[in-house]
Amino acid sequence: MVNKRNLVFVTAAVLAAILVPQVLTMLGEEYLIGTASRIAIYGLAAMSLNLILGYGGMVSFGHAAYFGVGAYVVGILSFHVFDGSSIMGFQGTDAAVLSWLLAIVISALVAFVLGALSLRTSGVYFIMITLAFAQMLYFLFVSMERYGGDDGVIMYNGRNSLPMVDLSDDTSFYYVCLTFLLAFLLLFVLLVRSRFGKVLQACRQNETRMRALGCNVRRYKLAAFVIAGAVAGLAGALNANHAEYVSPDYLHWTKSGDLMIMVILGGIGTIIGPVIGAAAFLLLEDFLPLLFDATGFPTFKEHWRIVFGPLLILVVLFARGGLVGTFSAMRGDHER
Repeated sequence: MVNKRNLVFVTAAVLAAILVPQVLTMLGEEYLIGTASRIAIYGLAAMSLNLILGYGGMVSFGHAAYFGVGAYVVGILSFHVFDGSSIMGFQGTDAAVLSWLLAIVISALVAFVLGALSLRTSGVYFIMITLAFAQMLYFLFVSMERYGGDDGVIMYNGRNSLPMVDLSDDTSFYYVCLTFLLAFLLLFVLLVRSRFGKVLQACRQNETRMRALGCNVRRYKLAAFVIAGAVAGLAGALNANHAEYVSPDYLHWTKSGDLMIMVILGGIGTIIGPVIGAAAFLLLEDFLPLLFDATGFPTFKEHWRIVFGPLLILVVLFARGGLVGTFSAMRGDHER
């Protein structure tokens, strides 16, 4: 049965998200619409990690690989449109429907291959092998000089084209990102409450017992791994369009660390937690340097994580459920 307070909170949150561009325009802070788009994009990526981390118990330190692969699919296709050349006999494209679909499919395929290999291990070995695979892909893209190498790929043609939507307009692009975020939130709820989701959570809690019951644990974990990779690839495609630029840094292990921090900060194993964690992380990233500059501590402007680190440690020590868990405890609601 749906909790009425949760329903009211979700409705209010969705309405607030829809009104973000209008409110920021009234306040004369239109530039923050771009930050709102980033929150939606990274919220999507963090939610995909939460599926395997919070519900599947798989600690992946290479999740940024799929985020980066999705971004590079879009960037490379756009590059070949600008360059007028072909890739493996196919022409490039700026069509969002085709580019984003390819980003999802290729990221899912990469996740399938890497997941099939990584899931042969467990524990710290699983963490290390996912990290190793992500770094291999990182150095692969660094070595691709045609696509900028270390410097990355600039999308000279601008953002992709989408029928009836002007993606070059920041407000329109924000609503596209928000639509994908809300769609995956709904899918995520249905997924974790389905038989698949229940089995995945049971595998996290007691994998040995599930095997004894005849459950193919590896198959369920691999399916979750592929879904998470596909969604991260979509987030990467959106991020490439947002920045109109793709960099190998999107695949670096530090990006995987950022996504993990967002999940932990918001609340591991919660529905909305990763989105809240992404919002908190990105807002702190944007405003902590400004705060240091305004209060006379410009030395810390470039080292804002010195403050963010202890904040995260406090969350881990005293708010095990993250920001969502803290909020639920304050209102006396223990439902996730």
